[in-house]
Amino acid sequence: MHKLRRGHATGPQFFADGPQARRKSVEAQEGTAPASKRINERRRANFQGELAERLAALVLVLKGYRILARRYRAKGGEIDIIARRAGTVAFVEVKIRPTLDEARDSIAEVKRRRISRTARAWLASNPWAAALTWRGDAIFIAPWRLPHHEIAVIELDIG
Repeated sequence: MHKLRRGHATGPQFFADGPQARRKSVEAQEGTAPASKRINERRRANFQGELAERLAALVLVLKGYRILARRYRAKGGEIDIIARRAGTVAFVEVKIRPTLDEARDSIAEVKRRRISRTARAWLASNPWAAALTWRGDAIFIAPWRLPHHEIAVIELDIG
């Protein structure tokens, strides 16, 4: 008779953990996670996004902007921050990623169209801003780095 090694598929540890360990193993192989884990990940991402938007708003205020709206939603889109400084209204997208480069790359063409559509809706409900300059900015945030504000990085198609 041979001696069973710990962790071997037929070893005592495999059976000691029971069906729950086998289910975790299958989930890991298939790349699925239990619903509660997905919900927790979504909550963490929302919390992280809210924190990033607060930090971005603080950066803008320190640069002399006045925050007009946060998380402005209209049909088909959302703008994280709408801010004004002098004669300019900035529609600001906030992105938090592991690196600043990943944050820059995360604003795709579809997102740009949604921001433009939402900016049009905001301008329609705020006619006083029609005479001002409009701009699509972004603030990129990465861990252990200062937030990076890029001006006019999003081309707005307001028409």
